[in-house]
Amino acid sequence: MWHIYPLAGGTRMFGAIVGDIVGSKYEQRPLKTKDFPLFSEGCRFTDDTVMTCAVAEGIMNGGGSDDFIDAMRKYGRMYPDAGYGPRFLRWLFSDTREPINSFGNGSAMRVSPCAWMMDCGFAARVGFLPVAGRELAERSITVTHNHPEGIRGGMAVCDAIFLARFYFGGCAVDFEESIADDPDDCKQRITDYIAREYGYDLSVPLDRIRPSYQFDATCQGSVPEAIRCFLESTGFEDAIRNAVSLGGDSDTQAAIAASIAQAAYGIPDDIAKQTLSYLPGPLRDVLDRWDDFYRERDVPPLFFKHEPIID
Repeated sequence: MWHIYPLAGGTRMFGAIVGDIVGSKYEQRPLKTKDFPLFSEGCRFTDDTVMTCAVAEGIMNGGGSDDFIDAMRKYGRMYPDAGYGPRFLRWLFSDTREPINSFGNGSAMRVSPCAWMMDCGFAARVGFLPVAGRELAERSITVTHNHPEGIRGGMAVCDAIFLARFYFGGCAVDFEESIADDPDDCKQRITDYIAREYGYDLSVPLDRIRPSYQFDATCQGSVPEAIRCFLESTGFEDAIRNAVSLGGDSDTQAAIAASIAQAAYGIPDDIAKQTLSYLPGPLRDVLDRWDDFYRERDVPPLFFKHEPIID
């Protein structure tokens, strides 16, 4: 029997926001343990949350490059002290619409709304990754992060989120049976795909990464580790604890790990409710509108890419 994992917590991008707020306290106070309070004084939303909401609004406004730029500028200027990198901050308050050739992990932490626009039903029918949401993802990335490493990091996270939806959600079927009840198989398929498509080594366990790992805000130095935090997790909260315990760019790595984990496990209601209490009205409004938009959206066009996801 197929098992559909619940999406507690509502919004299909909320995982990134939970991870951001939990990890925010520890970005400047690195931990090397999973034993810490999820929410406490010092937690706050950062640029990861603001830009995730901006990407969602960009999609709702049409999903073009200008739509993403306008939304990023709107919310970035609304929350100028959210913790942006210096180059990105200058871009936010400039008049240029040219990208900044960044390979920072900002491309990966904000991409989750795009992954939720990809059609699992199409992938189940034909065995190919749908292009529709991936084109949105690449567009949302390259308006700023047009460096090859910035694109690679953002697209890898987008695909990982989609594949978690696809495999854990019961769409992948072998011999008329879903593989959703075998988490290890689901995760191995995600690992194999990301390694094949993006060249990331996801085989190193966290116990070997953690002791010497330090803050790294580049895609190439933080995205594989964040994906590994999901792969070693036993649930949504555990994925976040894994990411924070690395002692690196904790808010962004937790946002990435949690965005994938939501697609696999859902979000516990108590964690979702606590997270919402940290968000101001304008960002809550984006989440409400995104939920309505997601429920009412049309089925994406039936495009496909050349690499099959089902061997």
